[in-house]
Amino acid sequence: MSGAGRGPSARSVLVLAHTGRPEALNALTKVVHRFHEAGIRTVMTREEAAALSVADRGLVEECELEGALDGAEMVIVLGGDGTILRAAELVRGTDTPLLGVNLGHVGFLAEAEREEIVGTVARVVAGDYRVEERMTLDVRVSVEGRVVASSWAVNEVSVEKANRERLLELVVDVDGRPLSTFGGDGVIAATPTGSTAYAFSAGGPVVWPEVEALLVVPISAHALFARPLVIAPTSVVGVEVLSGTGGGGVLWCDGRRTFAAPAGARVEVRRSALTVRLARLSTGVFTDRLVAKFGLPVVGWRGPRSTDGG
Repeated sequence: MSGAGRGPSARSVLVLAHTGRPEALNALTKVVHRFHEAGIRTVMTREEAAALSVADRGLVEECELEGALDGAEMVIVLGGDGTILRAAELVRGTDTPLLGVNLGHVGFLAEAEREEIVGTVARVVAGDYRVEERMTLDVRVSVEGRVVASSWAVNEVSVEKANRERLLELVVDVDGRPLSTFGGDGVIAATPTGSTAYAFSAGGPVVWPEVEALLVVPISAHALFARPLVIAPTSVVGVEVLSGTGGGGVLWCDGRRTFAAPAGARVEVRRSALTVRLARLSTGVFTDRLVAKFGLPVVGWRGPRSTDGG
């Protein structure tokens, strides 16, 4: 790691940003200056720090991504959910929380919006935040009893058709017992965190983050029973790609990591022992976040009526 001198007790934050976007670079510059003024070290990868001006680059410590978390109090992410998911790969299973500043669209994983960047930094400087732990998923692909791929996800694991012209024939089981066979575009296994992502687009329910559960959501299934399911967090979801499926399927983890799921493959998804820690600034409830992110109409609401005669 290179840059300004570092004292043994100095606070530091790792900042990751989608520097290819002008709004991200503007936000990043504000963040760097605010942390510098507060006496907190800003650590960045060399590749992302290169987007800064020469003067601003002198205010940060540069590092390689490997070992970037060393000594970091928090990872601050400037970007959309894709950038936040990239950061999740870094912090999963560690004690370091991440805080997302949304520069994208809906951004359910983010805690703050771009116009709140100055106040967000001030809250971090003051240590005025709390940390939530979010469950993640482990997934493995087996062919003829041999594990050929394994990965994980924060939001969801999806098994989808590899050939767009043909349906993907699947049989889904829960805890080793068959549930349903159907043809369609695929199936999603999601966490509550992921219930507002791909699973939501496929018709799944919105699940409050505090709920411990797994979601199973068919994608455009040609079946009489193709309802989304909410199952126990201890359950194991099995998806088998039937041998008659031409072209087989493909496995996606958070839309970022992909593996083949050929005909005859079995995919198993279960809760992981590792979590992702998210830094939270808001004291509001998830209902408020849902209303704000989706712009839900609440005109006419008057609130609970008092029952104590007051």
